[in-house]
Amino acid sequence: MKKKLMMILLLVIVMGIVLGFIYKKETDYKKTDAYKFKVEYESLNGEKTTYGDNTYRTVKIDKNNKIIYSTAKEIVEKIEKNESFVVYFGFSKCPWCRSMIENLIEVSNEYDQEVYYVDVLEIRDKIEVKDGNLVITKGDPDYDLLLDKLGDVLDDYKVTDEDGKEYDTNEKRIYAPNVVAVIQGTATKKVEGVSEDLTDPYMTLTNKMNKDSKKQLECIFKCLEETGVCTKKGAC
Repeated sequence: MKKKLMMILLLVIVMGIVLGFIYKKETDYKKTDAYKFKVEYESLNGEKTTYGDNTYRTVKIDKNNKIIYSTAKEIVEKIEKNESFVVYFGFSKCPWCRSMIENLIEVSNEYDQEVYYVDVLEIRDKIEVKDGNLVITKGDPDYDLLLDKLGDVLDDYKVTDEDGKEYDTNEKRIYAPNVVAVIQGTATKKVEGVSEDLTDPYMTLTNKMNKDSKKQLECIFKCLEETGVCTKKGAC
């Protein structure tokens, strides 16, 4: 009888240790950027958008994603230290971002490469046309520094008025999504990671669209493995 009670007690102790380990592991995971990112993007699944009559695309974020939250200032500092890394600019409500984010995570895992994430929704300058004049609302002060550091790979910022007339702002723009490879402190390659076939961000993604997306993103990660491969015109 005593032997049986001892066995039961030992089993209870072992189960307690195992459950404690599982609880600690789950608690520690919930403190990570990977968990934070997963919750940020998946929390919008199927929800109505804040504009238009659409719903946010449902995405499944790998719990072992390699996303690291960062800021414009931190990215500038990494560039000034001549570091090599990949940075993703976007935001969770961006429909184009949601169309490629699963591919970005999949490719980054395949290359075992961390991806720094900067939410650009509120930090960018906003330029509007009012009475034929460009009116600028400045964003985060570090955004200008970021434009300067990444300018060689960024697109021009152009805006249109109500009549469709286009204006050149003489400023670069970090659009969402933008995925940039920085090699030894130099912005080397930028892609959107979105297939040209995706003309509406709420369209159903086809196998070809995902294949196109991954091909673009793979080029970014190849830059870190083969320094200079993406500096050639048309590379990747």
